[in-house]
Amino acid sequence: MHKGFVVYVVAFLSVMLAVPALVTYFDTSTAPRANEPVRLTHDAHEPTIRIFLTKERRVVTLPLESYIRGVVAAEMPAHFHLEALKAQAMAARTYIAERLAKGDFSDMRSYGEAAEDAQVTDSPVHQAFVTDEQLKAEWKDRYPSYSNRINQAVQETRGKILLYGGKPIYAAFFSTSNGQTENAEDYFRRSYPYLRSVPSPWDRESPKYRAQIRYATSEVVRRLEAFTGKKLVAQSVAGANWISGAERTKSDRIRRIRIGDQWFTGRQVREALGLPSTDFTWSIRGGTILFITQGYGHGVGMSQWGANLLAKQGRSAEEIVRYYYRGVTIGNWR
Repeated sequence: MHKGFVVYVVAFLSVMLAVPALVTYFDTSTAPRANEPVRLTHDAHEPTIRIFLTKERRVVTLPLESYIRGVVAAEMPAHFHLEALKAQAMAARTYIAERLAKGDFSDMRSYGEAAEDAQVTDSPVHQAFVTDEQLKAEWKDRYPSYSNRINQAVQETRGKILLYGGKPIYAAFFSTSNGQTENAEDYFRRSYPYLRSVPSPWDRESPKYRAQIRYATSEVVRRLEAFTGKKLVAQSVAGANWISGAERTKSDRIRRIRIGDQWFTGRQVREALGLPSTDFTWSIRGGTILFITQGYGHGVGMSQWGANLLAKQGRSAEEIVRYYYRGVTIGNWR
């Protein structure tokens, strides 16, 4: 065999063996090892957050980044792609930054005297939050690895928030779109220049994309009346066409719909009936109605499942937040 050819083969095999090793190295460099804990760091200038735990009826005070850790762990599955977790960390940090910048915590009064000194709750009314004790109980033997992933996402975005016009945005987020996000004014009745409808077709891969919910028509009437205070005339609640006249938004969600002799917004129907989304169709048979929904959540801002699927396609956390929040910049809090 020719000596030059032998040298070539040896060199070629060396490169081929080295490439997988390099790929493995770079693929694993962003994932913490279970025996190498990733810890959050804090400094003297970091604000503290007062959180009202709604079930325990008490207030806990935590450094900002520890609070963000609890929000990310509550709002997004820990096994999601690291870049999606980082996007969630920036959104969660921006949400509380905007709330603190406004300084209006009057909504805490509705939770009673125990919540008067708090700035935010642990409920989805604001953004969900879980304590470290709750995570240990929930994650069990997965706690070390999951905790590291969440800590890494928070630590690598430390202090980063989303800005529009130099101010923190209202960083709305939700689980799964119906294929497109919603303009803010079509759900919240208030327009934000950065909360605009964008395509999110990859959300169809989410396990929460489609659902079916069945109700007796009498239960639909009872829930709508109780939630909205509107009274449906009994004679109007009959026949296969007692739901009609649906008007849809740009993203194909229900803007408003006529049920019996009354008009309701899609949001009213969704919240009164506990539907996953305002994108729904229906069919009526006898005394029952079947709702078929697409998407999960209000649909405004960042889709969490969309963020995860984008991250799997190679998008960075910065690219993800800039996609779902139009025209924003990424800056430092204080």
